[in-house]
Amino acid sequence: LTGGSFFHHGDSFAMMRGGHLDIAVLGAFQVAANGDLANWHTGAADAIPAVGGAMDLAVGAKKVFITTDHNTKQGEPKIVEALSYPATGLKCVDRIYTDLCVIDVTQEGLKVIEKVDGLSFEELQALTGAQLIDATQA
Repeated sequence: LTGGSFFHHGDSFAMMRGGHLDIAVLGAFQVAANGDLANWHTGAADAIPAVGGAMDLAVGAKKVFITTDHNTKQGEPKIVEALSYPATGLKCVDRIYTDLCVIDVTQEGLKVIEKVDGLSFEELQALTGAQLIDATQA
């Protein structure tokens, strides 16, 4: 199709490992306040631990954007102070898009730059396992 492309599996790793990607968009089980990413294993007994290309994307792309639900189906926060799942990449996340907000990972901390209408910053903070900075008023 117009605009589409495909290439060999080996070439995809050369692109990732060679730093040729501007942005990688990944899912996450957890993102830590310092930008650490866990996205490849939940720790469940029957889960197959397989990183695939996620580690290469996390360290090979110039920017890493995460898209995920803000909380698990059990209500646990996915944005946490420190990972409890195995790490995919350390200090690699630049921005987090959740169903509730958009967060920039900065040297100063996790800056909320946008949130859904009707959700207060205090309500968002209560649903999050790491300290947030309200940058929506700037």
